[in-house]
Amino acid sequence: MPPNRRLLRVNETLRQELSELISRQLQDPRLSMLISVTAVRVSHDLRYARVFVSVLGTAEEHKTALQGLRSATPFMRHQLAERLKLRTAPQLQFQLDDSIERGVRVLSMINTVVPTEPAPAEPQQTE
Repeated sequence: MPPNRRLLRVNETLRQELSELISRQLQDPRLSMLISVTAVRVSHDLRYARVFVSVLGTAEEHKTALQGLRSATPFMRHQLAERLKLRTAPQLQFQLDDSIERGVRVLSMINTVVPTEPAPAEPQQTE
C-alpha cells in the first residue's frame, strides 16, 4: 500500500529535522564525518521510523557513525517530540544508505569504459 500524503509529509519533516539535529546539535566525536539523512520511512501507526543515512568515509567510519547515531537516539527522540509537538516521537532505526557511493562507483566505471572525447581543436586563422 503506497504511503498517503500525511505519511509523506511526516517522512519529509522528520528527514529535515533529523538532518538539522545531526549536523548542528550532536557533539559526539564519532559523528565528525559528513553524515546526510537521505530518507525517512515512518510506519503507518507512526511508532517507528527507519532513517537512511549516508556517511562519507571508510567502512570503519560507517560503523562508528551508526554507533554514534544509535547512542544519540534518546536525545534525538526528545528533541523531535519538542520541535514537532508530538505526544510520542517514533522509535528511530538507523540504516546505512550507500546509494550515493554506489552512484559514484558506477560513474567512475562508466568513465573508464567510455573515454571522454577531447575538445575539438580550434581552427587556426592565417593572416
